[in-house]
Amino acid sequence: MRSAFKFVALSALALAVLAACRQESPTATPAAAPDAAAPTAPAGAPAQLKDVIEHNDRYVVGVSYPPKLNAYPGLAQAVAAYVKAEQDELMEAVEALGNDKPTAPYELSLSFEQVLDTPDIVAVAGDGSRYTGGAHGEPLVARFVWLPKQNKLLTADELIPDAKGWLAVSGYAREQLRTAVSVRADADEMPPEERQQFVANADKMIDAGTEPDSANFRQFQPLADAQGKVTALRFVFPPYQVGPYADGTQSVDVPIDVVRPYLAPEYVGLFSP
Repeated sequence: MRSAFKFVALSALALAVLAACRQESPTATPAAAPDAAAPTAPAGAPAQLKDVIEHNDRYVVGVSYPPKLNAYPGLAQAVAAYVKAEQDELMEAVEALGNDKPTAPYELSLSFEQVLDTPDIVAVAGDGSRYTGGAHGEPLVARFVWLPKQNKLLTADELIPDAKGWLAVSGYAREQLRTAVSVRADADEMPPEERQQFVANADKMIDAGTEPDSANFRQFQPLADAQGKVTALRFVFPPYQVGPYADGTQSVDVPIDVVRPYLAPEYVGLFSP
C-alpha cells in the first residue's frame, strides 16, 4: 500500500494535467493487450531506481518503486528494463505525432509494489497503463520473482518445466474463472437465454487465455506462509486475456498441491511441505 500511496502523490500533477485536457475519442478502437514477455536482467551497471514524474502538453509519465527494490541490483535492472521498454513505446507514439498535439496527453503510469520479501524469494508486482489515443489505455501488468541466493529471476517455465504441470494449472484456473462467471451471472439475475449466451462467450475467452502453455501463465507471484514457504501461486491475467476490458485484471490462486508434482526439483525447497 505504501507504494500505491506514493504513486498517487507523485502523480498528482500529472492527473491534474490529464483532468484538464483529456477528451477520449468515442470512436477510437480499444488498445490491444500488451505483450507480457518475462523480463530478463540486462548486463551493465546496477540500476538505481528513482520515482519518475514528467509531463508536458504532449505526454505524461509517472512511475513509482518500492524503497527496498534497489537492495536487489539484478531485480532492479530487470524492472528498469521493463519500464524503459514501455517508455520507449510511449515515446515512439509521441514522435509519430510529428508537430501535432494529441487531443489528450499520451500517458504512461506504472506503480510497483514489493508483494513478497523473504530470504529465499522476493516478488514485485507492477501495474499501470499506457495511453496513446483511443477510448482507453493499454493495461500493463508485470510480475517479477527474484531468487536472492541464486541472484536470478525465476520464470514460469523454469519453475514448472513439465507440460503436464501446465495442464494441471490450466484445468484449475479454468474451473475457478468459470465458477466466477457463473456466480456473476446468477447475481445479475439474467434471463435464461441471456445467461446462457453470457456464460458461453465468457468460457470461450477463458479457454483461449488459459491454454496449457507457460506463455499464458508467465505473470505470477508466490504466496507464502509465516515461515516464508510458498503455499500457492497467484497467476495474473491482464484485461483481454480471460475476459473483456471491463472485467479488469483477474487472478487465480493455484494451491501448492496442484503444482507440487510438476515443480523443477531445484525449487521444491521453496514450497511448503
